[in-house]
Amino acid sequence: MQRLDMKQLLSQKLSPQQIQFIKLLQIPTAELEMRIKEELEMNPALEEGDAEEADLADEDQDDEFGDDADDSTDDEPAEGEEYDNQENILDEDFEEPAEPELELPKEETAEEVKDSDDLDLDDYLDDDEIAGYKMQGDNGGDEEERDMPLADTGSTLTDSLFEQLRFLDLDERQEAIGSQLIGSIDADGYIRRDLSAIANDLAFSQNIETTEEEIEQVLRLIQTFDPPGIGARDLRECLLLQLDHRPHDEVVEHAQRILMDTFEEFTKKHYQRIQQKLDLEDEEIKDAIGLILKLNPKPGGSGPVGGGRVQYIIPDFLLNNENGELRLTLNARNAPDLRVSRDYQEMFQAYDKGAKKDKKLKEAVTFVKQKLDAAKWFIDAIKQRQNTLLRTMDAIVRYQHEFFLDGDESKLRPMILKDIAQEIGMDISTVSRVANSKAVQTEFGIYPLKYFFSEGIATDSGEDASSREVKHILKEIIEAEDKRRPLSDDKLEKMLNTRGYNIARRTVAKYREQLNIPVARLRKEL
Repeated sequence: MQRLDMKQLLSQKLSPQQIQFIKLLQIPTAELEMRIKEELEMNPALEEGDAEEADLADEDQDDEFGDDADDSTDDEPAEGEEYDNQENILDEDFEEPAEPELELPKEETAEEVKDSDDLDLDDYLDDDEIAGYKMQGDNGGDEEERDMPLADTGSTLTDSLFEQLRFLDLDERQEAIGSQLIGSIDADGYIRRDLSAIANDLAFSQNIETTEEEIEQVLRLIQTFDPPGIGARDLRECLLLQLDHRPHDEVVEHAQRILMDTFEEFTKKHYQRIQQKLDLEDEEIKDAIGLILKLNPKPGGSGPVGGGRVQYIIPDFLLNNENGELRLTLNARNAPDLRVSRDYQEMFQAYDKGAKKDKKLKEAVTFVKQKLDAAKWFIDAIKQRQNTLLRTMDAIVRYQHEFFLDGDESKLRPMILKDIAQEIGMDISTVSRVANSKAVQTEFGIYPLKYFFSEGIATDSGEDASSREVKHILKEIIEAEDKRRPLSDDKLEKMLNTRGYNIARRTVAKYREQLNIPVARLRKEL
């Protein structure tokens, strides 16, 4: 038996505009530039250019037509006349230091969607819609500052190896095996696949029947290439290959014996066992261990033939100290000047003057309307992104004001996402999106925004100290320790407690691991 039930349900859905704003908010400046380029390519109604240049073009056009322009301004105002003064209001919003209230784009109601079938041309013919949007924080930046190219790292590691392979006197079969081996080298410079698997690949892909012994012979040739250690199958082989490239002397021979006969003891830093097993003097083992520690465990990422391009950290914010007053600005490269295309305005004007019943023209204008809406939403999302970034970073600067004055890590205050969210009246998730992958340039260097968020540690004075401050002190203690007798976590805990930080041993171990500092046994030196 079928039944009809009535149910009242309350649900919340994000509009496409809100989703677009959220995605733009969480990406850094470098990705934002790529996202804007994609939008410019996909949407012909969105243009890149200065709004002032567009205004100058309008003035020249008014001077050319003279009285015609004056007559047009004396006509009866259209329904969209109420927006005539919005251009001035928009400029004032950008010039005032006051922080505007952030509102997400509103989702269209069903009635608005229905009314959109009747095209209201006046909404798209207003001057303020074409005036463009000049990004906050540009401050007249030079093009050289806006377009900072990445350094050209030259050839890649694979290109360099193939070039060296061509210098060998190999037949076609050996060259095919060598190419397959080079293609199997990972970013660290190792061949981690079994030679039997490489032999199967050669049989299936290139119809070359070979043996592991033949592949091993070609591999030995590749392992003589630069950088030293390339093509190794494990760490020990990598270090031994690098020692083979060095002039042979007594120190190199001792280092080779250590790696071949006592590699396990070497990884655990059991130097006394190595010394007893190899019958080495104190100076001999010290020189040999020192030589091994200078070798490169990842030869694939060394030199100008590294596997990838050099990645620069592009700061999203610039913070300057001007006589004790902190001045925060957005990076001028945050985005170019964006405006709605004037060509599309002319298309609307032609439609307004032409036959309204032309079906093909109406379909074209409907398409243009969709592109104009998308352009306006994108420009609005960029504007909201900047407002949110500035409000969030300004709150962080106020909260960590003492640190930004001189860069002393001991002056960092405990701060969590909730503190900033309450300060600016936004949700914690919004602050998290801003802090993710963003960085600020200060007089003391470039810091990721996550650096300023830390938990609080209780002290004897009753005040909470930042975990960042405790890590800094922990690092100083470990750097000053006697490397022949490094401090254990228990001793580090007692030393921190003596300085007034109420911290447990497991917390010391956690902070030590976060600082990428090994345990005491692995910090031991001769």
